[in-house]
Amino acid sequence: MTLKTDHLAGGQFYIRVQDALANAPIRANFRKAMDGLMHKRATALEDTQERESLRELAANVRLRALARLPELLIQLEKKCQSQGIQVHWAQDAQQACEQVLAICQQRQARTVIKGKSMVSEEMELNHFLAEAGIEALESDLGEYIVQLAQETPSHIIMPAIHKNTQQISQLMHEKTGTQLSHDVAYLTECARQQLRERFQQADIGLSGVNFAVAETGTLCLVENEGNGRLTTSVPSCHIAVMGIEKVVEHLEDVTPLLSLLTRSATGQAITTYFNMISRPRQPDEKDGPEVVHLILVDNGRAHLYQDPELRDTLRCIRCGACMNHCPVYTRIGGHAYGTTYPGPIGKILMPHLTGFANNAALPSASTLCGACAEVCPVKIPIPDILVRLRREAVNGDQINPSVMAEKGFKRTWKEALAWQLWAYLAQRPRLYQIATKIARLGHYWMPQSLGAWTQVRTAPRPAAKSLSQLRRDAEKSL
Repeated sequence: MTLKTDHLAGGQFYIRVQDALANAPIRANFRKAMDGLMHKRATALEDTQERESLRELAANVRLRALARLPELLIQLEKKCQSQGIQVHWAQDAQQACEQVLAICQQRQARTVIKGKSMVSEEMELNHFLAEAGIEALESDLGEYIVQLAQETPSHIIMPAIHKNTQQISQLMHEKTGTQLSHDVAYLTECARQQLRERFQQADIGLSGVNFAVAETGTLCLVENEGNGRLTTSVPSCHIAVMGIEKVVEHLEDVTPLLSLLTRSATGQAITTYFNMISRPRQPDEKDGPEVVHLILVDNGRAHLYQDPELRDTLRCIRCGACMNHCPVYTRIGGHAYGTTYPGPIGKILMPHLTGFANNAALPSASTLCGACAEVCPVKIPIPDILVRLRREAVNGDQINPSVMAEKGFKRTWKEALAWQLWAYLAQRPRLYQIATKIARLGHYWMPQSLGAWTQVRTAPRPAAKSLSQLRRDAEKSL
């Protein structure tokens, strides 16, 4: 399968970052959008005690499910099959795409209408089906806009977040003939009308899965626009594609996960639609698909599962909160990463989905500020995993040294010397204090411009007082 995303060009990452930093409209769009999302999340989870108790419960739900993942997947398969859902297993993206294509060919399908699905993005399914002569149309508004622009999503929750209203209006005018307008309601209604007829005509509906319940064989789909419900109920055949980590044990386990997903992602108490699919249409029912297929996609997840530390990556419920609070993602956007999953979660997930050597730069694209771990609803220790992956990248634990050198990830002698000096001083408190005092004197002589660094950043300013000195001053004032 030919991959269209640019994750194979590891050396291109820094070029894309520079391009994104130099793009003022992109930076402005992301800054405005992220500020709004952070505020909404803070408002939705302002009760600290409730938030932390929910996070603890949700983390335990995910940990318990992962601890029993193999047996829960078997239980899910048996329960789904007993209810008439056909279950398929895919070892990688290629096999998953081939299974979707086989179902389409079996039903002589020429059109597929899609609800939002990050796993299908991971599979690059649209491109694969197009090569086979089958049209796949996105029905999620953000995904629809991105598809019109022939781009990939820049955010896992809001795919077109990198575009403002004016850009979307211009795009829809050029591609679909709508009038140029800044009226969001008008643009949304135009897209809805364009898609409505396609739902009726589609041979197959395809969706993702937010949670799959092993004990009931229920596929849960969270959405706001109603396109997910139409996708899974109007066409005669529904295909659900799902990463194997999305399974939970009990139906009651979904409650805390759903509560945190919606509030962490968009600041909503609950989304407009929560779909629960457990079987195809029955003889006495008036709507729903005649056939339901579930494709369980591995694509590197089993490899992650074998490592007790990296297994925590599979807790993710794809809320996007880590992206919204990440100072790096906020400034460069999703496309700079060149991967299906950008931001903090992408930095720890993509190296194992598409190869560590191809994504060795990603773990270093972080300030290690810890904001991602602080807001993660299932308490994934993202900074800890990033540190481990950085160590492996620098030491070449998973990468051939010649590949490292070629891609520019080999540690330079200047960097090695700097870390050796820091380690030496950190082990000698008195020398460390003297060094920090000298550094603080630089506060008065720090130049305003530091070359390329300050083209997109504010020049750093050493603090006038150390943390220890500030603490002593605070104690004296008590």
